[in-house]
Amino acid sequence: MLLVFYNLQTGCSSMLKLLALDRFTILLVCMVLLASFLPIHGHAADVFGVITNIAIAILFFLHGAKLSREAIVEGVLHWRLHSVVFAFTFIVFPVVGLLAKPVLLPLLGQELYWGFLFMCFLPSTVQSSIAFTSVAKGNVAAAVCSASFSNLIGMFITPIMVSLFIFGHSKHDYDPTSSIIQITLLLLVPFILGQLLRPYIFPLMAKVPSIVKAFDQGTILMVVYSAFSSAVVAGLWHQVGVSTLIYLVLSCSVLLTIIMVLAFYVSKLLGFSRADQIAIFFCGSKKTLASGVPMAQILFIGQPLGMIVLPIMIFHQIQLMTCGIIANYLAKQYKQENTIIRPE
Repeated sequence: MLLVFYNLQTGCSSMLKLLALDRFTILLVCMVLLASFLPIHGHAADVFGVITNIAIAILFFLHGAKLSREAIVEGVLHWRLHSVVFAFTFIVFPVVGLLAKPVLLPLLGQELYWGFLFMCFLPSTVQSSIAFTSVAKGNVAAAVCSASFSNLIGMFITPIMVSLFIFGHSKHDYDPTSSIIQITLLLLVPFILGQLLRPYIFPLMAKVPSIVKAFDQGTILMVVYSAFSSAVVAGLWHQVGVSTLIYLVLSCSVLLTIIMVLAFYVSKLLGFSRADQIAIFFCGSKKTLASGVPMAQILFIGQPLGMIVLPIMIFHQIQLMTCGIIANYLAKQYKQENTIIRPE
């Protein structure tokens, strides 16, 4: 009986780890629920929006301070790897999203499909790409450079893609230049300042990593709460039904599967080492929530923001759970392959 109980307890613990039900994931769900029942609106929403933008600028300042010069130099030299990651992030993802339009548009509706397509135009994640690459024993230096480069170039490429493929054939008066300037001021300028002040800022950050992590996650939670509050006030949950949510989850899952399969086989066919294959796999298959929601707030002014950011929120959770499982599997595989059996 005790053995059965132990196995059941172990199985439940493994299942929780498998589903990657970490505190941040739970808090993200709580923010959506809080915004659904107690949305912030009116003057309070305006003040909260200003505070959120300040927090976002500080967040990217800290991101800039984290990136070492050595990682930049080492990463830049690995241009083949970065080219493949760039191709997956800004070519393969958008092509799959555009080809899926005849299927997804009738299922999701225009606003959710716009959000799905916008997600395909976003850059890769930074922290989770590096973290998963590290866990799986991949090329961490290349992942740092590739993911950071993806975010920097995405500040310019994403608005242009939105202009061409979302607003290009609509009646909306959209100016990508204005959006690029706003995104540059909000995200890029703080990032560069952080990089310039790294010798002074990074030692302080290294002393309080838990506070830096809490600020990082807290900023994303603020952004999500703000975006969903405005969406709920505009009637988000009256427009999105259960069946539509199921279709959206399935669409994000299929998209991630396609990209991951392609990233795995393409990197292998191109002759990259195991460590480089892992970096390409994790950097090329993910999309950023941290940059995505602030960009959406700038690019989709006057549009149903909750509908636009819902796909990236769902995709974000799916990619974290899936990558967590795969990273742990690759780490175990690496350990087995490098275990040396010594004779007695």
